[in-house]
Amino acid sequence: MNSSVDHLSPTTSSARFSLPSKPTPGSKPNIYERNLNKTRLSEVSAASLSFLFSEIVQYTQKRVSGINDLERRLNTLGYRVGTRVLELTAYRAEFSSKAPKREIRLLPALMAIHTQVWRAVYGRPADAIEKSVENVDEYMIIDNDPLIERHISVPRDLSGLSCSSFSAGIVEAVLDGLGFPARVTAHHTPTATHPTRATILIKFEKSVLDREDILK
Repeated sequence: MNSSVDHLSPTTSSARFSLPSKPTPGSKPNIYERNLNKTRLSEVSAASLSFLFSEIVQYTQKRVSGINDLERRLNTLGYRVGTRVLELTAYRAEFSSKAPKREIRLLPALMAIHTQVWRAVYGRPADAIEKSVENVDEYMIIDNDPLIERHISVPRDLSGLSCSSFSAGIVEAVLDGLGFPARVTAHHTPTATHPTRATILIKFEKSVLDREDILK
């Protein structure tokens, strides 16, 4: 009888967990050997990103029970991406600056997401940051033309769906990593000039506002 030790032995699982081999002379370097600071080499075409995301939405849609479940799963996926985006942008900032700093104030942190994070993920900054006039703990990031939604046609029975829940997950992960815990959701807010406009609503925890008052 074979033991569990035999099943987990390196000889039986080496192919599954082996590291990528070194490239032979004349071959193209693999993804593990790319320089993380050369952003030009890491760019992906907008069409490729849109196609990949549309396939993700279609795949996920077949495995959920409704709009809320679909948005939740897209948010979770975005959160996983956001943690890695934060690590990458922090690494590049530390490499390129002699005195890198971590944002501890609310508005600079939001501006970093609006500009640096959005550019790292979508190739351009978001369109605006707005503060709620009704609730002091709410801010909004506006994207007039979300890249990931350009080639997605939402059916009528899912008219309330906002695929920018993926972007909301990215924002939530970055804010958590920076020490600004918040609940982030996405909402479809079309206008006459921007029919695919999305609003990323950020509702901060009370501890964030209390700390901001102290820092003032």
